[in-house]
Amino acid sequence: MSTHSSAESMEKRHGEAIDRATTDLTFGHWIDGETVDAANGETFETTDPAVSTAITSVSRGESTDIDRAVSSARRAFETEWRETTPRSRAKVVREWTAVLREHVDELTLLESLDTGKPLEYARGEIGDTIEYLEYYVSVAQAHEGAHLPQGGDNHVYIRNEPYGVAGQILPWNYPLNLFGWKVGAALAAGNTVVCKPSEEAPLSITRAAQLSADVLPNGVLNVVNGFGTEAGAPLTQHDDVDKLSFTGSVPVGKQVMTAAADHIVPVTLELGGKSPFVVFPDADIEQAAETAAAGLFYNTGQSCDACSRILVHEDVHERFTDAFVTATDGWSAGDPLVDGTTLGPLTFEEQYDKVSEYVELGREEGADLIYGGERPAGELADGHFFEPTVFDDVDNDMRIAQEEIFGPVECIITFENYEEAIELANDVEYGLAAGVATRDTTTAHRAAADIRAGSIWVNEYHGGGPGIPFGGFKASGIGRECAEETIGEYTQSKSVTIALDEPL
Repeated sequence: MSTHSSAESMEKRHGEAIDRATTDLTFGHWIDGETVDAANGETFETTDPAVSTAITSVSRGESTDIDRAVSSARRAFETEWRETTPRSRAKVVREWTAVLREHVDELTLLESLDTGKPLEYARGEIGDTIEYLEYYVSVAQAHEGAHLPQGGDNHVYIRNEPYGVAGQILPWNYPLNLFGWKVGAALAAGNTVVCKPSEEAPLSITRAAQLSADVLPNGVLNVVNGFGTEAGAPLTQHDDVDKLSFTGSVPVGKQVMTAAADHIVPVTLELGGKSPFVVFPDADIEQAAETAAAGLFYNTGQSCDACSRILVHEDVHERFTDAFVTATDGWSAGDPLVDGTTLGPLTFEEQYDKVSEYVELGREEGADLIYGGERPAGELADGHFFEPTVFDDVDNDMRIAQEEIFGPVECIITFENYEEAIELANDVEYGLAAGVATRDTTTAHRAAADIRAGSIWVNEYHGGGPGIPFGGFKASGIGRECAEETIGEYTQSKSVTIALDEPL
């Protein structure tokens, strides 16, 4: 088949998929239990990154829409949701997840088109979203207060109470999955929510909210679409928001934290990463290479915890590099709507440009480009595709080793001994995650203790799931998500002391 006809086939395939995914649907805000247009009537287009084609128009919110959503959330909290029990909240949320399960195919296609994820990965992440929503309401039922024995003349106990209205700003790389992380915990703890999806990937979140109609009480969940400066900033600065959660870049995270400080609002921040994968000389080299490749190239490198620095002992450097190149061969760019695709496009044009600039910077810095580094040819040339890219002979002080690229670009760095490995692993501003490859349990436990990161994965990568805390050290953020302690991020304790008329 010629390149021209292949391109036509791919364009046609995506056009038909867009029609299936959007027919009879509108993507306005979700406020007080209904779909509404932006107050100013404005919209923006979201784009399919595989073919650079508009998918649909989405309401473009601003402060007026945020005010309306926050008022809706406040009313729902004060009049209904705060008085519900964990058990009754669990029942309602499970009714919602039952509806979501009935629409998994629809949500999968929307997320794949909007982000460029291969369908298989998008489907798995939709399943994870449902699992997190159900996990949190189960955990919340066991989130107890306490009785404190203080003597016989009084009775002291601790209540755990929701904050109220939670404002949540979501990223574009895992939109619905992070929606499950944040919204699930907030609702389970008894808060109401106003969330702002990324303008780069708003569709699956908006549709999931619409599917809560007639299940969640009106106003408990609100979604305002739009851009960061126009809708996100007013949400973080709103004086009637009681809790903020943000996932995204460090610079924007600092802005969120500054806005929260003005109103003394608690924040959860999950920010960037430049995570190391440390390969010790006793490791299973082939397994380590395959694990590291998956740890970077999954989601086209657009993961905050991607292992974008491989630190490999000099004695096994050559063997590991050969094995890693072989493993990288298994991650080839392709149409995300075709079964078997492992590497979709970057989610939007600016991200493609950013990755391209970093690859050129790596060349200029003197790193050895040993794999990839270009846009694929043929039918993929019109999308935001980028080949898996590997730099060898990287110095840890190079910008490509220090700065978050957020694309399929790997840096291989050598070390001489354990102490140097740990020094290199910690020599970045981030501390989100790290991988360790070794057969020695002492080395594994020692490295897990010495590396300053919130998640350490030994002989695996991306080893998370419901019940396992996720969050960063240093510039990678504040707070933990995905686990029982996340319910604590959305509640505050109140001590109650009651004097007894007749002391015991």
